[in-house]
Amino acid sequence: MAEQQPAEQAQTVTPWEVHGATVGGQQLGIDYDRLIAQFGTRPIDSALLERFAALTGRPPHRFLRRGVFFSHRDLASILDRYEQGKPFYLYTGRGPSSDSMHLGHMVPFVFCKWLQDVFDVPLVIQLTGIHALPPELTLEQCHSFAYENAKDIIACGFDVRKTFIFSDLDFVGGPFYHNVVRFARAITANQVKATFGFDNSSNVGKYHFVAVQAAPSFSNSFPHIFGEKKDIPCLIPCAIDQVYVALTCRLTIKDPYFRLTRDVAVKLKYPKPALIHAKFFPSLQGSQTKMSASVDTSAIFMNDTPKQIEKKINKYAFSGGRTTLEEQKEFGGNTEVDVAYQYLSFFMDDDEKLEEIGQGYRNGRIMTGELKKMCIEVLKEFVGDFQAKKKQLTKELVFEYMKPRALEWGKS
Repeated sequence: MAEQQPAEQAQTVTPWEVHGATVGGQQLGIDYDRLIAQFGTRPIDSALLERFAALTGRPPHRFLRRGVFFSHRDLASILDRYEQGKPFYLYTGRGPSSDSMHLGHMVPFVFCKWLQDVFDVPLVIQLTGIHALPPELTLEQCHSFAYENAKDIIACGFDVRKTFIFSDLDFVGGPFYHNVVRFARAITANQVKATFGFDNSSNVGKYHFVAVQAAPSFSNSFPHIFGEKKDIPCLIPCAIDQVYVALTCRLTIKDPYFRLTRDVAVKLKYPKPALIHAKFFPSLQGSQTKMSASVDTSAIFMNDTPKQIEKKINKYAFSGGRTTLEEQKEFGGNTEVDVAYQYLSFFMDDDEKLEEIGQGYRNGRIMTGELKKMCIEVLKEFVGDFQAKKKQLTKELVFEYMKPRALEWGKS
């Protein structure tokens, strides 16, 4: 009898399931070039980064330098506006499904903080309503989590003078809801089904939420910031894994969703939102899957203690090292799949130090245990700094961020 060959499996990328292709029994990492081709986005190349640096006078963020944010739609047009002194704003979001965010959730917010500093522009952050969250979550829980998540977001260091954080449960109404209605009238149920995979058993709130999430893309949804101006575009940093609707995911921004938004924007005579896409943040189990808030052993949470961080990295972080000490010294480890190294690439700012560590691991001078120790120290510092900042927040300050008010934006 012929030996049965291992089943091959295609790459899968949805908010519910993320894994690389399986070929010959070996699971591969995510093919991001394929995603760029599949979804028709543009790569962030060296020429675009050079222009970014020349215009802003700032070196690109490590997420840009290392290809964490790797793809875009119309980022060049945003740089054009910056060069011409024309206004734009940033928009991102969070689905408040738990009382603490994890490391993966922090990536777009860390990047938005940097973009806000570099461009000196307003930022709006949507905390989604219950439409887009797990069915077991009550409205009261969602409302409570929104406040807790706002504290997590604020602890990233956003400028209160330029940042508006709002919960759909509190803010939707007035000009914002006018745009919800405009958008809803411009799309059909069949379009929504085709884009997001809904069927006749999907609740009405899911269909309605499509329009609610589009509204922040349009500047006149925020009259306290932009007045009646409807010609100011936004830039949306988002994760590429949100390529289909994410009704159970934690980040609420997704690319095909905003492809639909861009199409409708033309109908409404609004500017299209620009997008910049991030790679997955890997789970502790490996780079083939993303970190999940619903699986404790897959994630480092922002409220984890130093001991919990150490335990999780040592016990669960997938290693690219060899089976024995001798093999590691002879053949070296694989930084492409090693989770501890991947986490260092997200949170260690020193390029030379990171490259030195990577070379040492690959040529066998650095052992797996040493690499994990380095990772633990960097994560302890990042999470500890975050927790210290969050501890200093007062209820009054949190409500100031969440209060509709005029923001500072100089390029009007």
